Amino acid sequence: MRRRGATDAEKKVGLARALSKMGFCSRSDAAEKIRAGLVKVNGVVRRDIETPVRVGRDKIEVDGRGVAAKEFVYWMVNKPRGILTTAEDEKGRETVYALLPKGVPWMGPVGRLDKASEGLLILTNDTEWAARITAPESHVEKTYAVQIGAVADETLLAKLEAGVMEGGESLRATRATFLRAGKKNTWIEIVLEEGRNRQIRRMLEGCGVGVLRLIRVGIGGVELGELKKGGARELTRNEVQMLDRGEHFRG
Repeated sequence: MRRRGATDAEKKVGLARALSKMGFCSRSDAAEKIRAGLVKVNGVVRRDIETPVRVGRDKIEVDGRGVAAKEFVYWMVNKPRGILTTAEDEKGRETVYALLPKGVPWMGPVGRLDKASEGLLILTNDTEWAARITAPESHVEKTYAVQIGAVADETLLAKLEAGVMEGGESLRATRATFLRAGKKNTWIEIVLEEGRNRQIRRMLEGCGVGVLRLIRVGIGGVELGELKKGGARELTRNEVQMLDRGEHFRG
C-alpha cells in the first residue's frame, strides 16, 4: 500500500526529524549526514540536527541533491533465521534489506526480530505511523509460535502469564497457550503487548526452558500467512488500517 505523506508547510520541525518524516532515511542516519555537513537548507549548510525547517516549503538538499517528500509505503517480510534486522552490518552479514525488491524507498523496521528469530517483520518509511504502532499505549499484540525443548504443562503457561522475574524485570505474556506437543518438545503460542529485548527467550530461560525456534506469526491484525520464508510483499490498505485501529490477530 502507498499513500502520500501529508505535509504542513507552516509547522516547523527539527532537520533530522524532517528528513525522517519525508521518508529519506532514519533520524539517526539523518543526524550523521547533518553533522558531516552534507545537508543544506535553502542553500546553506546546517550542522545542527534541530535546525527548524518547514517540510514542503524549505528547500532541503543532501549531498547536493534535493529531497522531496516520498509516498509512504508499508511492506512485510518473512525473516529467516540468521538474517539481521539492520540496514548495514560491519561484518558483512546478510540483512533483511536483501529480501526487499530493488527500487523501493528507504524503510525502517517497525520493531525488530533478533538474529535467531524468524517470521513477520514490518517495514515502512512512515515514521510517525511506525511510532504510533510501536508505542506501549497502542497495545498492538504480537503473536509468536515458539518451539521449546521441553514438554509444556499448564504450570509453565500459567507462570508465563503471571510473570517471570529475570534480570531485575518482571516479564509476562498477555496469553500463553498450547499449539502441539511431541515426546521431547512443545509448540506454544505466546502473545505480547509490550515486547522487551529478547523477552520471550528471557521468560523461558527464567523458567529453565530453552527455545528451539521462535516465529512471529502476527502483529495486530496482520498475519504472516502463506508468505514464503525470505519473501516480501506490500501491506494492503486494510492491513494498514487494521494496525491503525488496533485490531488483533486471532490465529
